[in-house]
Amino acid sequence: MNTTLGLKLPTDPRWANLAEMDLEEILTDHAYCEQKAATACISLIQAFPDRQELVEELAPIVTEEWGHFRMVLVELKKRALRLGRQRKDEYVNELLKFQKKGGTRDEALLERLLTCALIEARSCERFRLLSLHCADEDLRGWYHKFMIAEAGHYRMFLDLAERYFGKDATWNRWQEYLRYEASVMGNMPARSDRMH
Repeated sequence: MNTTLGLKLPTDPRWANLAEMDLEEILTDHAYCEQKAATACISLIQAFPDRQELVEELAPIVTEEWGHFRMVLVELKKRALRLGRQRKDEYVNELLKFQKKGGTRDEALLERLLTCALIEARSCERFRLLSLHCADEDLRGWYHKFMIAEAGHYRMFLDLAERYFGKDATWNRWQEYLRYEASVMGNMPARSDRMH
């Protein structure tokens, strides 16, 4: 999966076993990640309504991500767990620091599409680990569905970037993002209560 996603620093598979030990925490963080993914898509549509393909492709993703948020709420309730408070997302904040500032509107779009692609790629990788290593069989199947969805979203953001900015420009900047993300992951403490 990492080869396909391009991530330079894979997550230690033991993270999944640690995450499963405190399901309320990891499910809470997962829920807010889905909510923020929906919000990010809405924000892109609001900022770039003139990009018809972007609007048409992201509109259904908003619905899907909000559906995922509701799925996590159902899972919490089923397990007699509660949705906790939203925490600061240090991983995403670090990625936002890497975005080029002060450029053109088009340049800002490329940065935002690649940031979204990277978040989806890392989420996909983490869902894959949970789908493979959770002791709970139901959770393994449940997370497999999320993994498939995130893989599609990751590819969609990259495809939009390539459509608007060409393969070469997208690929070159994407490689910079991947190298930066690996350094972020390497410098952050492993948190079993966070999706990222």
